[in-house]
Amino acid sequence: MLEIPCPWCGRRAEIEFICGGEGSIVRPLDTDAMTDEAWGDYVFMRHNPKGLHHEQWRHASGCGRWFNALRDTVSYRIHATWKIGETAPDLSAGEQP
Repeated sequence: MLEIPCPWCGRRAEIEFICGGEGSIVRPLDTDAMTDEAWGDYVFMRHNPKGLHHEQWRHASGCGRWFNALRDTVSYRIHATWKIGETAPDLSAGEQP
């Protein structure tokens, strides 16, 4: 069973969480001025890397809060989690969740 460390509640079973997809997606400020192609890219186009991937997760069956996670898409290992608005942890210093 995969355990995900919620930044507020601690480690919990994966079944309590919902993946919200790629993290760091910023909504465009002037959406009325965007072309249909640019809007389609914003809404639908996402990276699908092999390896480390920044994602957003929600602790749906717990505190209900959204948070960031750095997950390896090959091993499914969660390398770090942090609250929305905080700086990502420095993994080069050996910091682990």
